[in-house]
Amino acid sequence: MLVALMSVAVTAGLGVPGMAAGDPPPPPPPPPLDLNALTPVKPSDFAMRGGEFYAFAAPGDIACAISRGSGNYGCNGPLPAAPDGANTVTGAQQGPPTFAADNRQLAAFDGLPNRLPPGSRISFRNVTCGTDGTVTMCSNSFDGAGFVLSPGNSYILDPNNPLLLNTGEGHNPYVN
Repeated sequence: MLVALMSVAVTAGLGVPGMAAGDPPPPPPPPPLDLNALTPVKPSDFAMRGGEFYAFAAPGDIACAISRGSGNYGCNGPLPAAPDGANTVTGAQQGPPTFAADNRQLAAFDGLPNRLPPGSRISFRNVTCGTDGTVTMCSNSFDGAGFVLSPGNSYILDPNNPLLLNTGEGHNPYVN
């Protein structure tokens, strides 16, 4: 009786595709840039609209801006590999940015702003944006949230999670 039950269980298991028969998992997203390793530019070289914005062109003719009033930041244009066909990504001084499909420009400029050179970054308040010439990234230093625009995968950088600092002793080592 036991052999018959095992035989039925094995036969039933053979009819169901296993993990090995499925498609391989997608590759992980590329790691974000190390913005601190990039060379800073002079923000005033990227001032637009009477100094209201620091704006720059990113690879792929994407227009990006950091508001000097609010510190909000973002990019719009043909965002590579953006979720749901988004053409805009915006963020604030803290918290995660969001992707959206929007027919309005992030900020109205006469043409593309100055191109941010490969290997450089621009910073204002706690927001830094940079590019290596292929990948563009913006992040806030308050909680680490931001976004990555990459030909293979554009994605949001989630804010730092204090639970990641859990030592296993039931507390965060940086908070008493």
